[in-house]
Amino acid sequence: MLDITTIILTYNEELHIKRCLDIICPVVKDVFVIDCFSEDRTVEIAQSYANVHVLQHEWPTTKHAGQLNWALENAPITTKWVMRLDADEYPMKDLVEEMQQKIPSLGDEITGIVLKRRHIFMGKWMKGGIYPVKLLRIFRYRKAMCERRFMDEHIQLLEGKSVEFEHDFCDHSLINISEYCKKHINYAYSEATQVLNEMYHLTGSASDNITHLGKQAEKKHRIKCKYNRLPLFWRSFAYFVYRYFLRGGFLDGKEGFIFAFIQGWWYRTLVDVKVLEVMKWMKANHLDANSPEGRQALKQYIKDHWGIVLSSRGSV
Repeated sequence: MLDITTIILTYNEELHIKRCLDIICPVVKDVFVIDCFSEDRTVEIAQSYANVHVLQHEWPTTKHAGQLNWALENAPITTKWVMRLDADEYPMKDLVEEMQQKIPSLGDEITGIVLKRRHIFMGKWMKGGIYPVKLLRIFRYRKAMCERRFMDEHIQLLEGKSVEFEHDFCDHSLINISEYCKKHINYAYSEATQVLNEMYHLTGSASDNITHLGKQAEKKHRIKCKYNRLPLFWRSFAYFVYRYFLRGGFLDGKEGFIFAFIQGWWYRTLVDVKVLEVMKWMKANHLDANSPEGRQALKQYIKDHWGIVLSSRGSV
């Protein structure tokens, strides 16, 4: 086994957790499942594995970033390395072999490992559109934390440098399309909050403090900052065109169209609808989001209507 602790955040993940644990448990020393009081068999399944430890913690208002950072601060981790996975993710066999070959010989100056993520959508590998997504998912314990964002958060190295591995891990959700869309409706609240935070500096934090994330993650955040300055609704259409036509999403057939449409157009349009909704509310109440009073009113609106609390100390 590798000297790695895997952290998995869960809430009602009985559909995915066994597959993930079957693959990762024989590879790593420990697994911590940080569960938000699931109402299904998630905890029961997780506890059936010898090297899996379940910690239950209420889902914080700070979303994924807060839950992961809580785990890093409170889980009794004893390994040199930590690997972050979602319940519907798993490493490919080639990646497992690469980890076993390379990680034990990495020098102390290497504190992070960037992996390539492939999306399996409706049972098909989405080779066009956005592949490969490169994410820093393995890091030395206490050498990294999750950046404080409401959406699209990444692991941020505190010191050292990263290397990139060749092989993939999979994002392979088994939920149906209705549930998939429901999840994206919930994501849209967090995404819209992040957009409004960058527009009006609601938390007083530097939204462009995006160093030590890995080259692709840094580039992605910079592109998103530019994207958020484009006109509402036109930008979601342009993003769909980019993903589906220019990046080759059309090569993935019917599934490729559905994937690009839901993620690249419908979801992004939904985020813009929520932003527009807030802007119209501000106008109707004669509030200026660039004033202290307007920012406070906007933060209260987001808390009351979306259940997201914005702190003045940071992004989340």
